[in-house]
Amino acid sequence: MNRKKKINQTLKSKAKKANKKLLTGNKPQYISKAERALLAEAAVEALPPTEPSNIPMKDD
Repeated sequence: MNRKKKINQTLKSKAKKANKKLLTGNKPQYISKAERALLAEAAVEALPPTEPSNIPMKDD
């Protein structure tokens, strides 16, 4: 019984490792906090400047 259990245990562990290798591509790539800040700054700079509209507001 002990030998049979050990064989099954090793086969299960090998199967688990094989499955883990197949499922590695689901995670998005990590971007550091500093890089996220730089990307946010670049996105803000890329936006065209907004000018205030000259439409008068109604006062009630």
